[in-house]
Amino acid sequence: MEFVGHSKTNYLYRLNIFSMLQVSQLYIYPVKSLGGIALDKALVTDRGFQYDRRWMLVDHNKLFISQREVHQMALMKLALTDEGVSVTHSVKQSTYTIPFHTKKNEFAEVKIWDDSCTGQFVSDEADKWFTSMLEIPCRLVYMPDETHRVTDQRYTSKDSITSFSDAYPFLLIGQSSLDDLNSRLTEYLPMNRFRPNIVFTGGEPYEEDMMHTFTIGGIIFNGVKLCARCVMTTIDQESGAAGKEPLKTLAGYRLKDKKIMFGQNLAYKGLGEIKVGDELLISELNYEDRFLVGL
Repeated sequence: MEFVGHSKTNYLYRLNIFSMLQVSQLYIYPVKSLGGIALDKALVTDRGFQYDRRWMLVDHNKLFISQREVHQMALMKLALTDEGVSVTHSVKQSTYTIPFHTKKNEFAEVKIWDDSCTGQFVSDEADKWFTSMLEIPCRLVYMPDETHRVTDQRYTSKDSITSFSDAYPFLLIGQSSLDDLNSRLTEYLPMNRFRPNIVFTGGEPYEEDMMHTFTIGGIIFNGVKLCARCVMTTIDQESGAAGKEPLKTLAGYRLKDKKIMFGQNLAYKGLGEIKVGDELLISELNYEDRFLVGL
């Protein structure tokens, strides 16, 4: 995609006026690497959506556990209840509800990739249940409000924080991007392979690559870094089985700096609620990533 003269401005104008980018799906993942919950509306807090990745399973070294190594975590399905977060093992048909308010007075420094931050252990009962369901020793921790895990300062402001996410508070993917990927595959893949927080309709495939600044419901979002994808995208979220796709196909046309890119990580300013049907109003585009668009 090439831009000449005032065509950058014209492109942005056409995108906002004619494309009608709208939020089509919203997701939270209360326990890191377990199943997601689809919402019609979501509350934006100081570290992302309310309840998103506020809990995490850790091993005996207090290192996070994920589907990358433990594929059967995909079988744990979640729902919000009045009491807390309900977790059901879809094969063993056993359910445990994580209370919203943790009472256990036990804290530890837990590790997510290169970061360490303070987590609060939930309960002995929770540890026992998750250990039984996953058949590996593990403990459940919660991120207290007092814990502020700062995002990568190379890409975000110094006051940007996140929960137990891999790196950033939000992940954005366009439905057109998944549709384009599926047109290249022999077997359709659902959006849950990519674990976004916000999905939108409208626009061209990979339009999210260039979204530098935009608003949803009055909240300002910034696209800060394309999302490098890992083997988790190859795990079937219904069976827990792993395959080669979509990484095999994506590597053929979405490779940048030896990493496979799909989706845009976001930082943001503002608090409030966004809902399905809200418009994305773009005010600034990042043209450095335009070579990834429309391939």
